[in-house]
Amino acid sequence: MNRIVLTLALTGLSLPSFGVETDYVDGAVLTRGQELEVIDVARECGIEKASRISTYNMFPTPFRGIMVHGVEQVEGREVSGRVLNVSYLKWLEPEARPRKGEVRKGDFWAGKYRLTKKTILRTGGKEYRVGSLKGMTAKESEEILGLFLDGKYEPGPAVNGKILRQVDWSSPITFSKRGEFILAGFLHKGRGSGFFDLQVRLADKKLVIDRVLQAIP
Repeated sequence: MNRIVLTLALTGLSLPSFGVETDYVDGAVLTRGQELEVIDVARECGIEKASRISTYNMFPTPFRGIMVHGVEQVEGREVSGRVLNVSYLKWLEPEARPRKGEVRKGDFWAGKYRLTKKTILRTGGKEYRVGSLKGMTAKESEEILGLFLDGKYEPGPAVNGKILRQVDWSSPITFSKRGEFILAGFLHKGRGSGFFDLQVRLADKKLVIDRVLQAIP
């Protein structure tokens, strides 16, 4: 049990007594009572059993939001689940109110959940989940991810290598292929700091990064 608590502390996650994992950003932490209210809202919105509650910043505004994740369904490499965005009155603009048909409990409200689908990639003895693969198989994506993780890449002439230090190679988002180029998305190392879209090509068993676009929230 001590090992489990230590692991959760190191990853920034916690596990409340009622068995729902939480992952909160600074300044957006719910109390146990608020968590129960959020779970009640989620249940009425179609998420019968919540597995995780997370919060996020809405940069560049000071507002914050809540997400409730249902229990995931895993079939082979495919992972699907329900995710619900929950609004909290005190974390939004003063005039914010629920829309017609939305479920409200106290200062929390939500509408309809959305379905999410991810694919499991395996490389280096670890699993990674990505949102979409287009024009590439899971095996091809695993090979490219493995090269990034092993540091087998170099910036092209138009790319400042310093920006690559900010890319979290352990947090892939998407992989796709367009002609000879591979497009890959990764999160920023700074939590809530956006993500990067990279255009790369394979040359001599190494990736050459020809373009980097940074999306800042």
